[in-house]
Amino acid sequence: MSLLLPHPFLSAGLALMWLVLNAPPSPGNIVLALLIGLIVPAVMRALRPAPVRVRRPGLAVRLLFIVLYDMLRSNIDVASIILGLRRGERRAGFVSIPLDMQTPFGLSVLSIILTATPGTLWVQYDTHTGRLLMHLIDDTDSEGWVRRVKDRYERPLMEIFA
Repeated sequence: MSLLLPHPFLSAGLALMWLVLNAPPSPGNIVLALLIGLIVPAVMRALRPAPVRVRRPGLAVRLLFIVLYDMLRSNIDVASIILGLRRGERRAGFVSIPLDMQTPFGLSVLSIILTATPGTLWVQYDTHTGRLLMHLIDDTDSEGWVRRVKDRYERPLMEIFA
């Protein structure tokens, strides 16, 4: 059974999602849903991602609350920019941030954090130089953003996924 269904919950979820997205179910869609449910997990098994080891789960929970707070604050900042409530000069721009973190899981989580936070966007990461290019909707303090990313996000992520 594990050879045919290496990830049974993923198989069931994919098949169900296919049927939901292609409603009403027809015989052809049911066959396609079953094929997708069987083939995609088998392909995923071949990728064999390395297991993730979280070294400091308490710090991960703390980081979650920091990210939620920063997202709430960024939502308010972006809304005030859009509604014209903030006076002064605003300019969108890019900031280059040197990252010390090299673990794929840490970089993935950092990219999710930065892209999910309103007003910021992970644009590019250069593996050779370890530099992140990030877009800001209001680039008034580039150095502040470098410190913010390194202190609030990168450092905890390096401890969590070390």
